[in-house]
Amino acid sequence: MLYQFLRFPGGKPKAVTLSYDDGNTADMKFNDIITRYGLKCTFNLLGSLVEDESRLTVDYIKSEILGRGHEVANHGYDHRSQIKIRPIEGIRELLDCRLTLEKTFGTIIKGFAYPDTSPNSYTHSDTYERVKNILREVDVSYARCAGEDNNKFLLPSDFHKWMPSVHHDNPEIMEYIDEFTSMNIDEFYIANRLPRLFFLWGHTSEFDDNDNWDHLEAVCQKLSGKSDIWYATNIEICEYVKAYESLSYSADGTMIYNPTLYTIWFDVDGRLYSVEPGETLRL
Repeated sequence: MLYQFLRFPGGKPKAVTLSYDDGNTADMKFNDIITRYGLKCTFNLLGSLVEDESRLTVDYIKSEILGRGHEVANHGYDHRSQIKIRPIEGIRELLDCRLTLEKTFGTIIKGFAYPDTSPNSYTHSDTYERVKNILREVDVSYARCAGEDNNKFLLPSDFHKWMPSVHHDNPEIMEYIDEFTSMNIDEFYIANRLPRLFFLWGHTSEFDDNDNWDHLEAVCQKLSGKSDIWYATNIEICEYVKAYESLSYSADGTMIYNPTLYTIWFDVDGRLYSVEPGETLRL
């Protein structure tokens, strides 16, 4: 065996996920559009706004966001930056939001999106590790950053510092999408057949502010309906990757045991395999 690479459910080599912040009333129009195109989004909500229902009602979030297969994630109780408050306040900001979201919606909340600042803007080398320790202590599985758009389309090496591909207003977004959707990973050099992810982020209110909902439609049209793409929420991507990383191997690599509850797909030297939960696969 030369190389093994993760493949997404169904053996797909690529995935698309969206992440939108703050819980605005524009989420409703946004939700209708992306759902119609088969895309899936993580909506990052503030605990304080969920409680007073000043933007989105609890019933709407339950039926039209969670009910349509999207995700709700933590964006801080009051949208406070982790590096601009004391650690104890940071813990409470995260925990109060998570407790509120879980109590309100009856689902386990493991995702987080950094409000106001991201680890890429931290000025002290120890700041990120301090914040990451807080995230781990409150059982956050992933934390989405922002601010460094790129067309690498790679899975994160650190899910607590997960950088998206592009903000929807980036002038190069259509070129990024064309590059991503046109990739035929099976034709790449064998050592470079890594899975690829297109990760879009923003705020739905920006489409109202800029009066460019047609831009969202165009983005969705370009991304949707591709047979080699898995459309998933942030937590679905994170949990699937972690399940893949939990596979157990014999010393010579010819036996692979799957201890997870997921069917895991992967490519070995150009050949596609899957291993069922509890199965030991012999290559």
